[in-house]
Amino acid sequence: MNDATLAACIKACLDCAAACETCASACLGEANLDMMRDCVRLDRDCADACRLAATFMQRDSDRVAEACALCLATCRACAAECGKHKADHCQACARACEACADACAAMAA
Repeated sequence: MNDATLAACIKACLDCAAACETCASACLGEANLDMMRDCVRLDRDCADACRLAATFMQRDSDRVAEACALCLATCRACAAECGKHKADHCQACARACEACADACAAMAA
């Protein structure tokens, strides 16, 4: 595994986790909370998956591939959900999720 690819993936995971937490908090303040329920759930799942993947990479775990696969799938799902909403925080989250998914795919390659 290439050190630059590893560092980029860890950064993408941590950036994505932060974007997801920001999005979830902002969604909770939206007028139509019922419409944002799936977004908040996926934001929280994605943030956790991203932090797990980053932690596994940082400790050179034997489970990095599985953690990155979970992160990749969760990021893609979160990006799709956030992409449905016009709010700036949702759009920023969708972009961070796509970048993280791409980084995790590169790690898996």
